[in-house]
Amino acid sequence: MKDKIVNFVNDVVKEMKKVTWPTQEELKESTTIVIVVCLAISVFTYAVDIGLTELFKAIY
Repeated sequence: MKDKIVNFVNDVVKEMKKVTWPTQEELKESTTIVIVVCLAISVFTYAVDIGLTELFKAIY
């Protein structure tokens, strides 16, 4: 059992060395894009919600 755990940890270390990590600039850019898209989707959802609410108020 101990050998399996040691092999697993060694494999994890090997794989982590293969990972290409983003630079700080790439990370900032990606984060900005995610925040902007989330805000846009939130505004769209809010607008649709208000529109449907008013539509249903007018119908009923």
